[in-house]
Amino acid sequence: MGDAVAGSKVDFGALAVLHKWPSLANQRRPDRESYRISEGTLDECISAFMEKPATTRHLYEIRTAPQPPLVTEILSPEHVIELSRLREFL
Repeated sequence: MGDAVAGSKVDFGALAVLHKWPSLANQRRPDRESYRISEGTLDECISAFMEKPATTRHLYEIRTAPQPPLVTEILSPEHVIELSRLREFL
């Protein structure tokens, strides 16, 4: 991500939705669909995600319009954490 970050701008004001996967024993249920937790800007969804306990973050994802090369349509927990760290530089 290092080279991509140098010349990239991310629109943290873009619309985004925080989703949660149904779980059993703190594991995603592959037989179920994720559901909407909150809707707002990418920045708001990242903040809401980061407020979740670290032990449950793997149950969440953010969906937004892609902004290549850094932002994909569905942001995994690892991707959200990285974007959170880079927010002030982008």
